[in-house]
Amino acid sequence: MPTPTPDIVREVPHLAPRDLDANKGDFGRVLIVAGSRGMSGAAVLCAAAALRGGGGLVRVAVPECILPIVAAGNPCYMTVPLPEDNDGRLSSDAGQELVESMNQSTVAAVGPGLGRGDGVSSVVRAVLEKTTLPLVIDADGLNALPPFLDLLKRRQGPCVLTPHPGEFARLLGCDVPNVQAHREELAVRFAADHGVVLVLKGRHTLVSDGRRLYVNDTGNPGMATGGTGDVLTGLTAALLGQGLEPFAAAQLAVYLHGSAGDLARDAMGETSLIAADLLESLPYAFMAHAADQTPSRH
Repeated sequence: MPTPTPDIVREVPHLAPRDLDANKGDFGRVLIVAGSRGMSGAAVLCAAAALRGGGGLVRVAVPECILPIVAAGNPCYMTVPLPEDNDGRLSSDAGQELVESMNQSTVAAVGPGLGRGDGVSSVVRAVLEKTTLPLVIDADGLNALPPFLDLLKRRQGPCVLTPHPGEFARLLGCDVPNVQAHREELAVRFAADHGVVLVLKGRHTLVSDGRRLYVNDTGNPGMATGGTGDVLTGLTAALLGQGLEPFAAAQLAVYLHGSAGDLARDAMGETSLIAADLLESLPYAFMAHAADQTPSRH
């Protein structure tokens, strides 16, 4: 089957100005499903990015054993304990509790730091089968996805997938060199075949829904460090929760994420840049984009 020829999108969308009478319920109830023993930082970074991305109310659902660590990571989000297995990962029992939590949410992000195991796979399947909530799936959520790819197109709610080349290769059943050699073609085809928005990370991150393609021009090699993908996941979920359609939310998230990385690089160089620096730079990226100015840190 030939790959669709997508429309190339160059203009980056904007969030609408906030109404003077707005309250936190107007800007999305974001649920972050992340973390496991030894990877609590992924949950903290992802949820903090959802806050910095403008999410009105952010909750973080984590295995119970890491809840105190994650709760201490930021006072501005709430936490939800979930059943865990002996290794500190989500157990199969977490699926039903998670579905109930999603009924109180506008959007959910699933995957950062979850680890791999039968319980995680069971949770990902439950989320796909039993919810219509807009989803952002990343990291270990993507690693659990290959047996359930057929569920993507059948579910009613939208999905944004945010793989790096290695994760995308696992989804396709190929190798990373093949992904890198055919990035645009594979991203567009996968998005079209599975009815998702595909964000293929890397230099010139791609965003496609199978009909449109955006090639990002922000970001730098200093962002090649653990946790920056978790920041993108939380940011994307926050923008979805504020009412942007999925392609636009992913496109704006990728642009602002890269802009924040460029600001952090300009302040401290590429070598020392860490994921938490993006959180500090995101407000400046937002302000510059809203004013259609070149981003700078004041």
